[in-house]
Amino acid sequence: MLNADNNGQVPIEPIDAVQRGQVVQATQRWVDQAALLLQRSLPQPVVLFDLRGSTAGMFRVQRGLCSIRYNPWIFARHFQENLQHTVPHEVAHYAVHVHYPNRRLKPHGPQWRRMMQLFGVPPKVTFDLALDGVPMRRQQRHPYHCGCREHAVSTVRHNRMREGRARYLCRYCKGLLIPVGQ
Repeated sequence: MLNADNNGQVPIEPIDAVQRGQVVQATQRWVDQAALLLQRSLPQPVVLFDLRGSTAGMFRVQRGLCSIRYNPWIFARHFQENLQHTVPHEVAHYAVHVHYPNRRLKPHGPQWRRMMQLFGVPPKVTFDLALDGVPMRRQQRHPYHCGCREHAVSTVRHNRMREGRARYLCRYCKGLLIPVGQ
């Protein structure tokens, strides 16, 4: 029997090797489709199943290596929906990146939307399916204040300010954010 987490939800298991193979095959099919549409060869990007949290998929370029990362828990929760929407979504990012090298394009700009239309998939940007049972990491927040209110600052921003690498201003009063207690 599975144990419930702190929120009373039963955690789900990530997709298994067979389903991962199906996702890799679907990714390859969409890459092949993009190559036909763009009339150019597209090498298969690296496919990883290491994404966590509330994001179903992510296209990434790191040191010149293209990869598509998938969240195996979200795929387990909504397998068919992710095969139909997340896989072509991420492959469209990859195809646009390869087709328009050395250009800074908006991630969900007209080139990406056009590729999604060519795929015959609605160019949806947000993921709005239930994530019950998907493990989530909650980022710690740090209390800061300005001249008009208190703010909850992420750990990344907190560390940047603490180390003197960044300063953040309140969007309302334009006052400098200062740690509570200082």
